[in-house]
Amino acid sequence: MQTDPVKIAVLFSGNGTNMQSVIRQVKQGHINARIACVISNQPGAYGLTRAQRVGIPTHVVAHNRYPSREAFEKALIQILETYQVRAVILAGFMRVLSEVFVNHYRYRILNIHPSLLPKFPGLHTHRRALDAKELRHGCSVHFVTTGLDEGPVIIQAEVPVFDTDNIGSLVKRVLVKEHVILPLAVKWLCQGKLSCMDGMAYFDDSALEKPIRLIERHYKELL
Repeated sequence: MQTDPVKIAVLFSGNGTNMQSVIRQVKQGHINARIACVISNQPGAYGLTRAQRVGIPTHVVAHNRYPSREAFEKALIQILETYQVRAVILAGFMRVLSEVFVNHYRYRILNIHPSLLPKFPGLHTHRRALDAKELRHGCSVHFVTTGLDEGPVIIQAEVPVFDTDNIGSLVKRVLVKEHVILPLAVKWLCQGKLSCMDGMAYFDDSALEKPIRLIERHYKELL
């Protein structure tokens, strides 16, 4: 039985292609959600235009206009509470969130990260993967906790790293996978299939001893 759409919000800092992948799947009816609003910390972020084109309310909360991280995050929370969102999706949101925000939406925040966590948390993941001469690279969706990119990983997707790769080519290959695993994780969260407790992610009430790996059958969930 179909339940009411889950109110979600998307936070981002830049181009918003990961956000666009979620919007597309919501619009096509593959994700039982309503994107109540989107927020960027960058006034010029192109993702704002993407959201405005499809009628999603947009907000800018510029972090550099606040005296502290706590004040910035309280401003975010105030907007999100106005829309009564149940889950928050970080899609290229380039700010580290503190306990103020994370604990307010405890185990209701998902983040897409461009590496196979726990490898390469933080920034410049593609450059670091190339410098380390990794044979495989990829992306992860995880629950957000107070540790930087340390929350329980839900799903990952791999790509090969070729001798001819540079940062640009690797970014493009990984981004294709990001646009699949983020909507999948959002879909599962809105279906009630995902949960998190005591530092462990659960899928269909079974503990994820290791992340789900993207395989062919997953693509059918987003047709």
